[in-house]
Order: sequence, then C-alpha cells, then structure tokens
Amino acid sequence: MDKKLTGKVALITGASRGIGRTIAENLANHGAKVVINYANRSDQAAEVVQNVQRNGGEAIAIQADISRLSELELLYQDTLKTFGKLDIVVNNAGIIITKPIDDITEADYDQLFAINVKGTYFSCQLAAKHLDPNGRIINFSTSVTGQMFPAYSLYAGSKGAVEQFTRQLAKELGKRNITINAVAPGPVNTELFTVGKTTEEIQRLANMNALGRLGETEDIAGVILFLASDESQWVTGQTIRANGGFI
Repeated sequence: MDKKLTGKVALITGASRGIGRTIAENLANHGAKVVINYANRSDQAAEVVQNVQRNGGEAIAIQADISRLSELELLYQDTLKTFGKLDIVVNNAGIIITKPIDDITEADYDQLFAINVKGTYFSCQLAAKHLDPNGRIINFSTSVTGQMFPAYSLYAGSKGAVEQFTRQLAKELGKRNITINAVAPGPVNTELFTVGKTTEEIQRLANMNALGRLGETEDIAGVILFLASDESQWVTGQTIRANGGFI
C-alpha cells in the first residue's frame, strides 16, 4: 500500500465508531500516526487503537467532549505531548436531531450547536495555532444542506454554519499553506443514520442518489484521505459532496 501519509500525525474527533473509525484506520494504513478522540465509548476507542496497532500503525485514544473548549485544549495538548507535532485534523464528531420546528427545544438547540458548530469552530481555531505548515483541516457537513427535508432544519442549519466558516477561514489559513475543506456525505450506512428510521425510510433515501444505495464508511474515508494528502494541495475552502449523486 502507498504510505502517502508517512511521518504525518492526524487527529480525528468522534473516531470510536462509524465514519470516524474508518477514517482513522484508513489514515493509519497510509502511514499516519492517529489520535482517536472519543466522548464516551472508551471500549470502542480502545478497539480502534488495537486494530491500528495490529496492522503496524501507531495510535492513541484521548477522551474529550469537544463542546467544551477546556477539553478541546487538553486534547490538542495531549496530542502534541505524545507525537510532538500535528499535520491533519478531521473534525468528524457531530450529532443529529430531527424534529419539526414546533418540537425543537432550547436544550436541543444548545446541544446540537455546541457539538456541531462550537466544537468544530474551536477545533479549527486550535488547529490553526498548532498545525505544522502544509497542514490540513477537514470538517464535516451534510448533503442535506442542498435538500429541503421536513424536520432537518436544526441539523442542516448547524452544518450550513460549518460550510461557511470552512469557506471564510480558507484565506486566513492559506498564508501558512494550511488548507481547510468540508466533506458533505449523503446517507451513509452508520448507526447515526439508521437509528430511528424504518427499513422503508432508509431504502427511500438510498434510492434518491444516482447509484441507488447507501454510502459506506469507506466511501467517505477515501475522500478524506485525498484531502489529507499532498495530492489535495490546490483544494481549499471547498465543500465536497460525497453522496453518490444524492444531489
């Protein structure tokens, strides 16, 4: 396998399961030393570390609630203390709340925006301070921002914010040769997507894209690998819709 990330250190938030886990394992397979951030699932995070090590890679797991700036700061400090540098940050952690507007509570709003928006923004701030030159920041949006779905207003709104500060930060960070981009998946076969949906709902959403299936975590991890590598050096400030033609 081409070890295109040899010598690089990557921090992936929300990496104990789902898309984040596959991203971490894929970046490690290509030579990166990886930091597995998790909020609650220490057993799953440990399993990801073991898988990386079993395949000859280097990894550590660090617990941090990214909605709290003090914990984010410790996450970055521990990463630098362990590996001495940082080259790639993947802001994957996020939650989804889907309710009609009449049912959205203040607590729903505060929780979702604290993780999806505040957590991602201040992780970008810390990445801007600590990334080596030629670093990479990769944020997560959603292809729902290009659709009009009932009950998705809060979630889509949070990801719209992520897309905008990804775009606006590109020029600020470009002077240090740091690129920043966002990936906007369509429906992906993960617990985050499938929980609470019927089989019929899942199939209907799968049928909306051009390829007629749900995405798999590997589909997204391949796009992340490109954005994390030197091959993407001329791509910044972009939102890439990795969705099989969902929109």
